[in-house]
Amino acid sequence: MDPDSVKSTLSNLAFGNVMAAAARDYQKDLLAQGKANASSSVHDEVDLDELMDDPELEKLHADRIAALKKEAEKRQKLTMQGHGEYREITEGDFLGEVTGTEKVICHFYHREFYRCKIMDKHLKSLAPRHFTTKFLKLDAENAPFFVTKLGIKTLPCVILFRQGVASERLVGFQDLGGKDDFPTRKLELFFLKKGIIEEKKRDEEDDDYLEGKRTSVRTAVHTDSDSD
Repeated sequence: MDPDSVKSTLSNLAFGNVMAAAARDYQKDLLAQGKANASSSVHDEVDLDELMDDPELEKLHADRIAALKKEAEKRQKLTMQGHGEYREITEGDFLGEVTGTEKVICHFYHREFYRCKIMDKHLKSLAPRHFTTKFLKLDAENAPFFVTKLGIKTLPCVILFRQGVASERLVGFQDLGGKDDFPTRKLELFFLKKGIIEEKKRDEEDDDYLEGKRTSVRTAVHTDSDSD
């Protein structure tokens, strides 16, 4: 979508919301002061033209639009850096991807390991929800240099990077209850505790999280943590 179109839509929505809220608040004040009743309600209708000329409301509107514009610009910049999706990279891409962003979560995996597939599903779900953190995956078989350099011995291995430096890691599922059917929310809480992502408000459709629901990844296959 065209960035200018997005900004215009956000601006229109924000202005409409501000004016509607102001109108509701004004009506409540009138009722509280006893100036509105059934017989005189016609005379006490809110004049939106007058409200739109209110300098305080204009400032509120301007501040809100400025905040939305800043957020849109930040999001566009992060999108260009590869945020918002769970992406696979190569060993040659690794340094550029990890050092080019403040916070990175990178999953070292093996395509044949069942638990790596489970981790994939959870990370794919979390990536668009935590836009300020970059989510990556790297095939350990095709990245021998960094597997050795980072001392990776057990897969799945998820390493957290800050400013290009490895800070913590999640090896297997030992910090997630040790079972294959852990909820996505448990992994999210692990990342929140480590400070690699930020808590955000979720809606009712985020059923991977609500009430600790289990994901549907688990099948009849049961394995211990796989090693590389």
